Amino acid sequence: MFSPSSLLSFSSLHVLLVLVLFFYGGNSSSSSSSSSSVPTKIGKGYRLIFAEETTDGGFIGHLQVKQKNNIYGSDIPLLQLYVKHETEDRLRVHITDAEKQRWEVPYNLLPREQPPALKQMIGRSRKNPITVSEIAGSELIFSYTADPFSFAVKRKSNGQTLFNSSSYGSDSFGEMVFKDQYLEISTQLPKDASLYGLGENTQPHGIKLYPNDPYTLYTTDVSAINLNTDLYGSHPVYMDLRNVGGEPFAHSVLLLNSNGMDVFYRGNSLTYKVIGGVFDFYFFSGPRPLGVVDQYTSFIGRPAPMPYWSLGFHQCRWGYHNLSVVEDVVENYRKAEIPLDVIWNDDDHMDGHKDFTLNPINYPRPKLLAFLDKIHSRGMKYIVIIDPGIGVNSSYGVYQRGLANDVFIKYEGEPYLAQVWPGAVNFPDFLNPKTVAWWGDEIRRFHELVPVDGLWIDMNEASNFCSGKCKIPKGKQCPSGTGPGWICCLDCKNITKTRWDDPPYKINASGLQVPIGFKTIATSAVHYNGVLEYDAHSIYGFSQSVATHKALQGLEGKRPFILSRSTYVGSGRYAAHWTGDNKGTWEDLKYSITTVLNFGIFGVPMVGADICGFYPAPTEELCNRWIEVGAFYPFSRDHANYYSPRQELYQWKTVAKSAQNALGLRYKLLPYLYTLNYMAHTSGAPIARPLFFSFPAYKECYGLSTQFLLGSSLMVSPVLEQGKTSVKALFPPGSWYSMFDMTQTIVSKGQYFTLDAPLNVVNVHLYQNTILPMQQGGMISKEARMTPFTLIVTFPAGVSEAQAKGNLYLDNDELPEMKLGNGYSTYVDLYATVKEGSVKIWSEVQEGKFALEQGWKIEKVAVLGLGGSVGTSGLEINGSPLAPGASDIELSSVEQMHLQDDDEDGQGKKKSLMVEISGMSLYVGKNFDISMKMGTQG
Repeated sequence: MFSPSSLLSFSSLHVLLVLVLFFYGGNSSSSSSSSSSVPTKIGKGYRLIFAEETTDGGFIGHLQVKQKNNIYGSDIPLLQLYVKHETEDRLRVHITDAEKQRWEVPYNLLPREQPPALKQMIGRSRKNPITVSEIAGSELIFSYTADPFSFAVKRKSNGQTLFNSSSYGSDSFGEMVFKDQYLEISTQLPKDASLYGLGENTQPHGIKLYPNDPYTLYTTDVSAINLNTDLYGSHPVYMDLRNVGGEPFAHSVLLLNSNGMDVFYRGNSLTYKVIGGVFDFYFFSGPRPLGVVDQYTSFIGRPAPMPYWSLGFHQCRWGYHNLSVVEDVVENYRKAEIPLDVIWNDDDHMDGHKDFTLNPINYPRPKLLAFLDKIHSRGMKYIVIIDPGIGVNSSYGVYQRGLANDVFIKYEGEPYLAQVWPGAVNFPDFLNPKTVAWWGDEIRRFHELVPVDGLWIDMNEASNFCSGKCKIPKGKQCPSGTGPGWICCLDCKNITKTRWDDPPYKINASGLQVPIGFKTIATSAVHYNGVLEYDAHSIYGFSQSVATHKALQGLEGKRPFILSRSTYVGSGRYAAHWTGDNKGTWEDLKYSITTVLNFGIFGVPMVGADICGFYPAPTEELCNRWIEVGAFYPFSRDHANYYSPRQELYQWKTVAKSAQNALGLRYKLLPYLYTLNYMAHTSGAPIARPLFFSFPAYKECYGLSTQFLLGSSLMVSPVLEQGKTSVKALFPPGSWYSMFDMTQTIVSKGQYFTLDAPLNVVNVHLYQNTILPMQQGGMISKEARMTPFTLIVTFPAGVSEAQAKGNLYLDNDELPEMKLGNGYSTYVDLYATVKEGSVKIWSEVQEGKFALEQGWKIEKVAVLGLGGSVGTSGLEINGSPLAPGASDIELSSVEQMHLQDDDEDGQGKKKSLMVEISGMSLYVGKNFDISMKMGTQG
């Protein structure tokens, strides 16, 4: 839904003036300081005064401040340091107040080991001064210097320093600082390190972090069109990729802290400036990018299993004014022969914008239920939006039950009053167990009213159209019902009386250093057990995702689908994400790839951007190119703003054609995408990946943000510029085969190729050594899923000896669990070799019963990149030779065209063959083997 804060980018100066006048009234706090004027070095740091091993194999110490100062408040005099190698590839470094409990991300929300209880060891110290020491694990080594205290993390295998907080010799940062509302720590970095992560923000320079760009983490309802600005999610994690003598090494660093923070990356250093909480660092050793994400999601929670239909195409719009419009949209997709699995409603279905209600005039329940029966019978699904703000209305049952259960966030003992779409609202406190139970009951009641198939939770940063302490005005209607619904109409007063509302250090909130309570819940408001909004702000959407997931899973025992705008570390375990309010511009199309790839690194692989842009109107050409990208987002949805013209894919004939081509391929690839969903759930592997995930030694792709991979081997190289009918694409070394014409081959030494890309064409290529499972596609995933399979086997072009492999996961996608061993799933490993003129292709099936019950069969195998020629007499299937004409099975071959440089030896271009075996009927659920003899190349 539209973010009123998106206006920032259109009139930043005006908004800034309004903010200054509203919040400060011309006065400023003497202790306030902007991030740009912060002293480079604050204080002298800490010294280690006590250290010992713990019973759990860790290390605990006490740190004493060396010299107190009052910049940003008083120093905490004594800190507790706890270090532990929690697994072979994960190291934890935890630093907190030694005498007083501090806010941390709740352990029940993000389950993890508890550090030792705080101990009173003041005054205990070793007789001998403590010098440099080390604690070695299997992969990482922790070392420290006692005075001034600093620590370093090294890779055991090669001694490479991954993190070093010592300021010795550095002009860009000082020693560690630990105050109640200001924590600072830094690390030195080699200049050739490539960093990724630290979101959510829109990064104009691409996926690699760019020195001196601002990286502020604080969940905010600010449109994604605002560059280098703290957006909807907070992910204080980065991946560091280095190339050492041609060998790649990757690791990642998580600072598990939910408070607002600025992170300054200067190329040779990185500095955290955090306004609360603790230092709770986790280091993941990798050493490959896939390994890093595996280790990271093993800790934060594996990505949620997604239902099969969610990988189909989704259509939404804010402004489907009544049910007949929605019915027309569904019918028009059918007429245009464009695949569609899910139809969505923004808040148009609601009665007065109130959650869990239906508009009795525009969405009468009997007609809506009849419509849902109709689309459900086809296999289509229906999803609606809910916002966290609950309308303050004495006749509104949801609100009344919430009041009775005391579920709302409080300010001065009363439910905190804000304004969102219904007008005056209160916000549920999802840290309260009673709220979780109430929320689940409201979802159950709504599901009985309307059998929705998933929920879209929006505005959960949380967004507020007002700021400060508000009350409902007397004698006027709020909102008035005319004009934009996001204009604050409550009577509000600024809140700056507490240090929580006006902290000494000002993070670069909204890219303008606005007060942290601006257009959100007042940061001095109180959650369950006295938790301050100041601390819990950035986990609000995460806590709502957890509660919503629990509610949906408890409904019918089905696998939930939740789309959340606000995310935090661990959100991927419960929800998918979209990149928020983007713009229908070529720049935003380009930015979307970077954001989608970042969320794979964050452990939220089910992600996509609003196809064709949320607002304003896209051009016809842009929408063509956007569906050619968006068809390959993991989450593929067209969504538009209330005030934009209609932009469903059938609105233009050219866009419809591009959609048929691009979504046509997506629907053939659904078994592959679903297998990637399974791999994401079991190992964290992103569905959409930067090229360096598969080619980590190939430095040329470290900053590549205009192409991406699906899985390890399928590369999308879209047109991202206006007026272009070709695309210059980087091909890492090896053989690549066009998915739209498999006779077209690119043999690359690691170089750019210029590819034809007329308006309705997107270039998608499959890498060598792969076996890709596909089906025949269709207009809906339910139908496409039951069509025969084709296996695409790719070898390096023309080589005499090679291997290929792939896999396939199938299950009953309504079951909550996505796993083997329940009788409702099948897993298949696929293998192929070419050696000494013989090609062999075979499968190894685990738990084939489910696939056999579904009747899935392999009808065709295409083998790409073969040298020589083939005769039918050489073909054997499951050990039986096949004579020509003796069955329906056909063997055919065609020469492949190579786009490549001439061979250096002057012999000209290599030749290769594509061989197809069709007419087969091999059960997916049974092991098979195919072999054939190759002739000599003519």
